[in-house]
Amino acid sequence: MRFALPTLASAAMLLASVALPASADVAERELIQQVDSQAELTAELSEKLWDWAEVGYQEDKSSKLLQDTLAGEGFTVKADVAGIPTAFVAEYGKGGPVIGILAEFDALPGINQAATAERSEVPGKHAGHACGHNLFGAGSVSAAIAIRHWLEESGTPGRIRVYGTPAEEGGSGKVYMVRAGLFDDVDIAIHWHASDRNSAAANTTLANRSAKFRFKGISAHAAGAPERGRSALDGVEAMDMMANMMHEHMPQDARMHYVITSGGSAPNVVPDFAEVFYYVRHPSADGVEEIWARLENAARGAALGTGTEVEWEIIHGNNPLLVNETLARMMDSKLREVGGVTYTPAEREFAETIASTFSNPGLSLGSEEEIQPFQVSMGYGSTDVGDVSFAVPTVGLNTATWVPGTSAHSWQAVAASGTTIGQKGTQVAAKTMTLAAVELFTNEELRKQARAEFDKARGPNYQYRSLLGNRAPPLDYRK
Repeated sequence: MRFALPTLASAAMLLASVALPASADVAERELIQQVDSQAELTAELSEKLWDWAEVGYQEDKSSKLLQDTLAGEGFTVKADVAGIPTAFVAEYGKGGPVIGILAEFDALPGINQAATAERSEVPGKHAGHACGHNLFGAGSVSAAIAIRHWLEESGTPGRIRVYGTPAEEGGSGKVYMVRAGLFDDVDIAIHWHASDRNSAAANTTLANRSAKFRFKGISAHAAGAPERGRSALDGVEAMDMMANMMHEHMPQDARMHYVITSGGSAPNVVPDFAEVFYYVRHPSADGVEEIWARLENAARGAALGTGTEVEWEIIHGNNPLLVNETLARMMDSKLREVGGVTYTPAEREFAETIASTFSNPGLSLGSEEEIQPFQVSMGYGSTDVGDVSFAVPTVGLNTATWVPGTSAHSWQAVAASGTTIGQKGTQVAAKTMTLAAVELFTNEELRKQARAEFDKARGPNYQYRSLLGNRAPPLDYRK
């Protein structure tokens, strides 16, 4: 059975009818009401981005929609920044402080799912929002609009700035924006992410780097003249074998994974080209580079042993997330004021069906209404928000946009990201970010404490180093 959740219009009514938290004071309740009044717009944005599902650096319609929405609300928009056609910066206000909000909008290739509770692909669709970036972009824009109205109505000096950040999924869009100096005058940066839980815990991420290793050989008839051939696929397979043996001798917290993106077209033709796409992750940038040097040697050895040639192109690289506990505890308090997500009976039925597909869920149904305990811990994902966090004090949160127990990059995540379940979690994020931004605009001491923690964590001699080097944005990496 497939469950149809409410249409856009009725969904907006449901989203806007959520009870205001009793703990909020009058000013905060007005801010929350402002976000609720934008529920229909937020849902419409998220649905369009979900439908389009544009992959990294090809998010032309998605980026333009968010730019046009912000321009219509009085933001000054600068498009095509940092050498990226779909990257933008939109700003409203005067003077300082400057609070930045990150907005992602790229989808993942190779995953496809309808907004239904059972596995159902959409014919002809080759990507999906399996990480919920359609919600990310919509929620961040909604929060920025609410903050813009507050700045105008309160007369508070300061600027709210939205960063339209493309290609988070393996393209490191934010790294190029950091490298271009676009965050140099920002006081605090705020981000959020779709998730199966509500949490503002201070979780780090792993640094990572990726590259496409391209082997070149000599083609020949695999049966008639095998001695004349040198298989590029042999080079890839030899490299993969050595890399797999490396796993036994890597630090416990490191990660390395790959996919063969090209391996030949016919078994009876010795392939003269093959390509393998690798990721390496470690808690520190230095750790990534140490493992990376070994991986490069494996590629060289594989080419030497198979009589082929190899070259590689670094595609992306991210620093780990530098957490700011001062800001994280503030964000945690705001999230607890807003509260979690409450399902309607139809949404509950949808969630139960989705949950029945999980083999080892980490959370149970009902936890979407809760806020997870605050903690400082290490996470095993990677994000280009890490580079932002080394440029400016940064804080984020996750909200329950997916059914509890859902893994990111799954069909279940795509499904929920296209429903009112995803939109309700987005409303929680938009409200929380709005409250947090207003706190940051009005609390100078908090900003000073966050900056002091940031400066101490980076150290007195810190110099920014990008893990992708000086390369230009790989605008065609998803083509």
